[in-house]
Amino acid sequence: MPLAAGDVIVTGTPGGVGAKHTPPVWMKAGDIVEVEVDAIGKLRNGVRAE
Repeated sequence: MPLAAGDVIVTGTPGGVGAKHTPPVWMKAGDIVEVEVDAIGKLRNGVRAE
């Protein structure tokens, strides 16, 4: 599917993450979240406390 500038991709949370772990695992301050799309680049964000 072609994407246009401003489109937002939302996938939800896949099974086996977060609350489904024993014990639960959550993102915390200092974690890094990266998303990479070939031929476009990489978005890298740090997680901060509220």
